[in-house]
Amino acid sequence: MNSELIRNFCIIAHIDHGKSTLADRLLEATHVIDKNTQVAQILDDMELERERGITIKSHAIKMEYVQNGKTYILNLIDTPGHVDFSYEVSRSLASCDGALLLVDASQGIEAQTMSNMYLAMDNDLEIIPVINKIDLPKADPEGTEHDIIENIGIDNIYHISAKEGTGVDELLKGIVESIPAPSGNPDLPAKALIFDSYFDKYRGVIILIRMFDGTLKKGDAIKLFSTNTEYSIEEIGYLGLKHEQTDGLSAGEVGYIIANIKEVADARVGDTLTLAKGGCAEAMPGFEEPKPMVYSGIFPLDKEDHVNLRDSLGKLKLNDAALTYEPESSLALGFGFRCGFLGMLHLEIMKERLFREYNVPIITTTPSVRFNINLANGTTKVIYNPVDMPDPAHIENIEEPYMDVEIIVPAEYVGNIMKLVQERRGIQKDIQYIDEKRMSIHYEMPLIEIIFDFYDKLKSVSRGYASLDYSFKEYRVSHVVKVDILINGDKVDAMSFICHADKAYQWGKSVTDKLKEVIPKHLFKIALQA
Repeated sequence: MNSELIRNFCIIAHIDHGKSTLADRLLEATHVIDKNTQVAQILDDMELERERGITIKSHAIKMEYVQNGKTYILNLIDTPGHVDFSYEVSRSLASCDGALLLVDASQGIEAQTMSNMYLAMDNDLEIIPVINKIDLPKADPEGTEHDIIENIGIDNIYHISAKEGTGVDELLKGIVESIPAPSGNPDLPAKALIFDSYFDKYRGVIILIRMFDGTLKKGDAIKLFSTNTEYSIEEIGYLGLKHEQTDGLSAGEVGYIIANIKEVADARVGDTLTLAKGGCAEAMPGFEEPKPMVYSGIFPLDKEDHVNLRDSLGKLKLNDAALTYEPESSLALGFGFRCGFLGMLHLEIMKERLFREYNVPIITTTPSVRFNINLANGTTKVIYNPVDMPDPAHIENIEEPYMDVEIIVPAEYVGNIMKLVQERRGIQKDIQYIDEKRMSIHYEMPLIEIIFDFYDKLKSVSRGYASLDYSFKEYRVSHVVKVDILINGDKVDAMSFICHADKAYQWGKSVTDKLKEVIPKHLFKIALQA
């Protein structure tokens, strides 16, 4: 395949700005799917993705587009838009040469739009700004265009309605003309980047790759850099709605490989793949392993389901490299697992998937974060679970994770936002006008204050207009304490939590108030203490 005719691109956007709908229109315009297809959001193939209207896994699909008598191959790599899944976005961006930056004409630029755009710029992608939803009564395409020019400095902007299909043909021409063809030399040793992998119960792990140099063919012996393991390619091909087998993939192409790999953990996303003999000398600059930020205990509702829960978590882990779990036991809840997640949405989705796909009803304990406990004897203990907190007499100090937080909000709600963030121990760093109506506020904030109901409260004090983005900054010494919940003098380990000393009374009272409501009335008094 002549790499001059290939365009590898992705769509980046804030959640709900119409990314999966635009992907559907592009697939229709290039005749990959029929206009009468009933299912919306073709690339969101997980039932949960369609239901919540979000993209969770990265996806990729090949389209053919004819312009000036030449047939171009357009590889669309679809990415998630929610802050929890930004690690999936970074994997996908490294496989692309260009990005469509999609902005909702009625909402304007939001926090996630900016953070994904910076990721794209870090990867040297050609950025094409696209204003979507121009058909909405509330749309302000001129104001949004002004925002984009001010913030991004690009003035060649496309106006579309993904829902109606308006402007999609012009956008396709723009993709071919503006996004560069992939660089790479088919004569060099093979070098490919794994940007996603998923588990198929009949065929094992299917790896999605972007070829940077050289060629890979069916039957080739390949090596993965991070694990230094070798496999043989059993099947190789392109990513259509159905996989199309081919003899090989060469520099610039995007496709899939099946090589009898048993688990997704063996084919790490961001790893480099090459030939076992005569392959490339060094790996591509790798990605970090996704690091869990939020931890929670997961226990089966029925204690008999423990083995079923373990097997189900194992199967979910096959498809989700970011999920971590290890066994734990609780006096109150029996045997379960301490699981690590990227954020609260990731935790919610795992809970739903355990119930829907594996029929395991579960109980989750209060979410927690990772604390570094510096002990008086000079050692440091890392804890994920409040139960593991050492005796306060042995503790020198405790460090908790702080995040860099950006909130974009209409100017009239800034007062409400400042009050909310101050209550959550936020430290204001910077405040700027994006345009006459909207402001960007930067804070440093403890993660423990974000993972509870911060997102819901933020939406409620701003009538849904505020958008949030955050990333890890550092660990800082903080005055946090462990709060135990006692029922009739007995400690309930599963209900223990760690919070700032100033919040201990307030949080403890809210837990005991809830317990008072849910514990049935008895003929004798039940003492509830925090």
